[in-house]
Amino acid sequence: MSKKPLQEDKSRSQMKREYGELKDLAKQLAALSRGQLRAVPMSDDTRDALLATHAMPRNALHRQYRYLASLLVEEDIETIRAGLAGELRPHSEEVDAFHEMEQWRDRLLSDGPGALDEFVQRYPGCDLEQLRLLIKSAGKERDLNKPPRSARQLFRYLRQLSETED
Repeated sequence: MSKKPLQEDKSRSQMKREYGELKDLAKQLAALSRGQLRAVPMSDDTRDALLATHAMPRNALHRQYRYLASLLVEEDIETIRAGLAGELRPHSEEVDAFHEMEQWRDRLLSDGPGALDEFVQRYPGCDLEQLRLLIKSAGKERDLNKPPRSARQLFRYLRQLSETED
């Protein structure tokens, strides 16, 4: 008699799928840092159980995820998912910017002057001479099979430019 009225209409396989989704959500939440967990709206009991996963041995985590799923049943899942998305968004934006600068570096090293002109249009505040020097030395290093020191310097310079532009 302790079942919720909505659960009576669900098939057993549907309830298992939902429980699996709650376990996956618990794993995602457990991967967050303490500060990130504090920003996600949830009850203190659930937060404490999530924080406890940080100190648990790996073999105990499976039981803890099942326990967390049972706690998450009582929570407002949509609010928690929104909070989780808010905590993960800044990281994904950083990763996207990082990948964009990697692509620019690769294009500048392989496509030549056309890519350089396009980059200068996109980032007008760049030092064109320094950029040309880094591209030239990175190309020489690649041709001589030396470590990509200049390519790394070029990437650092591109990242610095993108951070100052934003």
